[in-house]
Amino acid sequence: MGQLKITLRRSPIGKPKKHKDIIRGLGLKRTQQWVIRKDTPEIWGMVNKIPHLVDVENVMDETV
Repeated sequence: MGQLKITLRRSPIGKPKKHKDIIRGLGLKRTQQWVIRKDTPEIWGMVNKIPHLVDVENVMDETV
C-alpha cells in the first residue's frame, strides 16, 4: 500500500468549521506543514473535501 504526502498550502482562516476539522483530522496545524498518511479511501475522502487548501503527492515505499 502506498503513502501520500499531504501539505497544507492555504490557511483555513475564514473557512467552514467542517474544513478546519478535516485539516485537524489529517494532522495538519499550520501552513506549509506536511504529513505522511497511508493511501486509503478514507484519507482521499478527506482530501477531496478540501482540495483548494492542500497539495497531495504520492510517496514511494522504501521497503524492497
